[in-house]
Amino acid sequence: MISLSTHVLDTMHGCPAVGVDVVLSDGAGAGLYRGATNGDGRCPDLPRLAPGRYRLAFGVAAYYRARGAPLADPPFLDVVTIDFGVSGDFGVAGESGHYHVPLLVAPYGYSTYRGS
Repeated sequence: MISLSTHVLDTMHGCPAVGVDVVLSDGAGAGLYRGATNGDGRCPDLPRLAPGRYRLAFGVAAYYRARGAPLADPPFLDVVTIDFGVSGDFGVAGESGHYHVPLLVAPYGYSTYRGS
């Protein structure tokens, strides 16, 4: 099984995004985790994963509304979803038993990558 972590950073305010709703689903859409980011913008209770396809969904519009940020109606970004694959092929260069999926987000843009 492969460990997973995420870290949500609010680039508008320059801080970890606290209280962002996060949902992890498998490739068939079955929910595996539902929670919110902690004081460091992380979800420490994410489950371990088998190789396969997954989706992380982040409730960014609700987060920015709670912070009092002005948003369009409807907001440009409501829920940011990141579909990613876990290969489990640790013989491939760069593969390890841990996947880190950070989200750097603002009301009108976001970035992600596979971290370490």
